[in-house]
Amino acid sequence: VPMMNIINGGSHADNSVDLQEFMILPVGAPNFREAIRYGAEVFHNLAKVLKSKGLATTVGDEGGFAPNLSSNEEAISVILQAIEQAGYKPGKDIYLGLDAAASEYYHDGIYDLASESKTYSSAQMADFFVDWVNRYPIISIEDGFDENDWDGWELMTEKLGGRIQLVGDDLFVTNPAILKKGIERNIANSILIKVNQIGTLTETFAAVDMAHKAGYTAVMSHRSGETEDTTIADLAVATGTGQIKTGSLSRSDRVAKYNRLMKIEEELGSAAKYAGRSAFKML
Repeated sequence: VPMMNIINGGSHADNSVDLQEFMILPVGAPNFREAIRYGAEVFHNLAKVLKSKGLATTVGDEGGFAPNLSSNEEAISVILQAIEQAGYKPGKDIYLGLDAAASEYYHDGIYDLASESKTYSSAQMADFFVDWVNRYPIISIEDGFDENDWDGWELMTEKLGGRIQLVGDDLFVTNPAILKKGIERNIANSILIKVNQIGTLTETFAAVDMAHKAGYTAVMSHRSGETEDTTIADLAVATGTGQIKTGSLSRSDRVAKYNRLMKIEEELGSAAKYAGRSAFKML
């Protein structure tokens, strides 16, 4: 399942949005090729929605739009509008995913959402996300808390761990030793896998294997600074992660991975299985 980052904020864009990534996950598609079509149609409809509101359609680091929105929540609103305009049903054909990258706005034990002039404690931040999950078709939240705020992570996992995917990126840094501690403390339920972060394929495979054995999901991921190398597409298939995070439907460094996955699906023929809803235990 491609996790397509179609609105960029935070450190990936020079705009007023605090949360770093707003993604669409086309779980209802019958195969990967169709999933890419779903995503492309939503992406182009999002451009129309933004233009109709007089907002910029320039793109951020990962190829998603980077408009100056009135709030973080408006990002969800315009994406839902684009999904419906493209003829799809939010919460059925397409779900939403977030990468809050909370470490970017966590200072002295407080989460500071500057665009909204509001600050939150860990408990309030957990309630903030619970409220969004109650109101919107969000199936995945990455880095909702700072990497050192393990109490916050524990609270979030307690409240939402049975309902949605909670991905640790800055939390686990693809490191099997840190993941092991997280599993022992029942923190998060998924790990983001960045091959060149941990540094070796051996450690990468160990992290994915450990996650799967503990009942955690794993998401193969690009980096915010990328090249057109497509190795992670092959690794996503080889390790059976069932999910890949590799940016939006623009910029050749992002699209290259989607093209490679479509080629793999074509080569595998009837043996190719699109994960779809089965990538998420709670769907």
